[in-house]
Amino acid sequence: MLLAAGRGERMRPLTDRTPKPLLQVQGKPLLQWHVDGLAAGGFCDFVINTAWLGEQIPRHFGPEPHSSQGLPLGIRYSWEGLDFGGALETAGGIVRALPLLGDIFWIVGGDVYAPGFPFSMQAVQRFARGEKLAHLWLVPNPPHNAQGDFGLAIDPHAPGRQLALSHAAFKYTYSTIGLYRREFFARPWCEIPAGNTQGAKAPLAPMLRKAMDNQRVSAELYTGPWTDVGTPERLAQLNENVTP
Repeated sequence: MLLAAGRGERMRPLTDRTPKPLLQVQGKPLLQWHVDGLAAGGFCDFVINTAWLGEQIPRHFGPEPHSSQGLPLGIRYSWEGLDFGGALETAGGIVRALPLLGDIFWIVGGDVYAPGFPFSMQAVQRFARGEKLAHLWLVPNPPHNAQGDFGLAIDPHAPGRQLALSHAAFKYTYSTIGLYRREFFARPWCEIPAGNTQGAKAPLAPMLRKAMDNQRVSAELYTGPWTDVGTPERLAQLNENVTP
């Protein structure tokens, strides 16, 4: 699932006419970078949630969507804007789309740039063999999030694996890339009924912290290129460094 429903307030005026996930980075929309990376890893079935200027996203991909490498894609949409008048926040949007998702799925924020991230079947298989509810990729803290989000610790029940911690002396930043189980979006972790037919808005972070406190979330550090494209200045910096 690609998260693409946000308004992108900090990116105005760029997002007044273009949804943030379709802003161009080095010649390609942000969302297209994720689609291409996932497709290259063998993942070609997508759910995209939309709200602000959401009609532009299916228009971009067209009736027969393909990756930039020509791989055919299956894309379904969760129309939060049409159904409820606006975005449902991260957890609310995921639960709304849950009937379209499998038992294990990627969640990827549509407003980050991570061109070399390894979306691999091996990662999914490793996650499936375990019992964690979510597996997160954390990144070194950027200047705008110097305090970080979550910590890391060795999992005492799985040598060589790491747990995500809600409280730690040092924290990293959540990349907004992770693997999740369907059961995480049900009680006791999530109070919104599957399908979110009432359009409840809910953030994801409190659910993650609750699961972390019960040692149900694993994580690892990703040190490849990664940018939260949260301001016009960061977008301009990325586009100034265009590789030939």
